[in-house]
Amino acid sequence: MFISSVFVFGLATLSLAAPPNKRAVAFFDPTLGGGSMLDDASGGSSPSDLGEPLNVIISGLSSPAVLTDNGFLNFARAIGLGPSSTECLGIHLGGPQSANLGDGNGYVNQTSELRQDYGDAELGTCLESLIGGNHLRVYRQNGPTEDTGALFLAVSKEENVAEGHNIIPNGYNIGRDLLVQNATKTDPLPSFGGITYSATLQQLTGLLPAGSAGVNHGIATDGVTSLLTVTTVTTV
Repeated sequence: MFISSVFVFGLATLSLAAPPNKRAVAFFDPTLGGGSMLDDASGGSSPSDLGEPLNVIISGLSSPAVLTDNGFLNFARAIGLGPSSTECLGIHLGGPQSANLGDGNGYVNQTSELRQDYGDAELGTCLESLIGGNHLRVYRQNGPTEDTGALFLAVSKEENVAEGHNIIPNGYNIGRDLLVQNATKTDPLPSFGGITYSATLQQLTGLLPAGSAGVNHGIATDGVTSLLTVTTVTTV
């Protein structure tokens, strides 16, 4: 059962009366600040009771450059994911989703949406739109009450366009595990744009409940959240 430092972080924060500063912690449990480990899957339409699990966290203790928009995009490209445009070969990719990370910002739209690039950093995401593959949405925890800088990812593996980009059976667990596998490989280490990365993994339970309650598409999850601490190893 998950009873580790996440809850210590939350309890310490609640006891502070002074205005918060950016804290050197891995992340803050969104539920302790009135947030959720599920995003809002309504896509900007009417509010939804269903959401996608935030099943991967890039730790706030990662190299600072990794936690920026451009830095995370470069890391994502190193592990086989690329930016997803509004339209790809005329295929509409859907509206943004939002998440409340319990940091005082309330519900905020995703920072970016990335798709498997199949080895082509420029056009590969168009192929993912056609045939399906791994996919993620990014949310940053940087609000006025909890500015950890951690990135919360909603990762899933999708069907092809003919299936409306629905999630494959067990697609939240599979998508998470594929991302983790690529991020933590060591031979060779992930690399893109002259930057090489190393990632350490902690598997957390207790943040996400196991099962399908509240989960979009009714697809059950195993309740595991993967915490990755990503470090830049070399730069050119």
